[in-house]
Amino acid sequence: MTLRWEAFLEEVRERGEYDTPHEAERAARVVLALLGAHLVGRVRADLAARLPETLALILLNPLQAAEPLTPERFARATAAWVEGASETTALWDIGAVLSTVADAVGDDLTERVLLQLPPGYDLLFGRADLAAAA
Repeated sequence: MTLRWEAFLEEVRERGEYDTPHEAERAARVVLALLGAHLVGRVRADLAARLPETLALILLNPLQAAEPLTPERFARATAAWVEGASETTALWDIGAVLSTVADAVGDDLTERVLLQLPPGYDLLFGRADLAAAA
């Protein structure tokens, strides 16, 4: 089931404690553009199919990554794309977006996504329990 745009952004807004939907949307766009550069094939297509159309298009047309980014470098890259952000606020943005994604798509697809990412992303998705079980 695809989550509606408004519902997705509201969930990100609540988790990120953003003042406006615009801030939540900015975080979602940046995080998913960077995430899309790290996913390939069926996993990226399946994830996109479960996201609101606007975000699915961002995920399917990602920023280009020269190499897989560790979670720390992912946070630095996110901070670089968000005006006025620090690595700490970027981690907050990433957590708000990726935990919303994980809850929206379920554990099975989240696990498949995590298998394509360097170690440590489970925490960014709010899924430390999945890492412990692996």
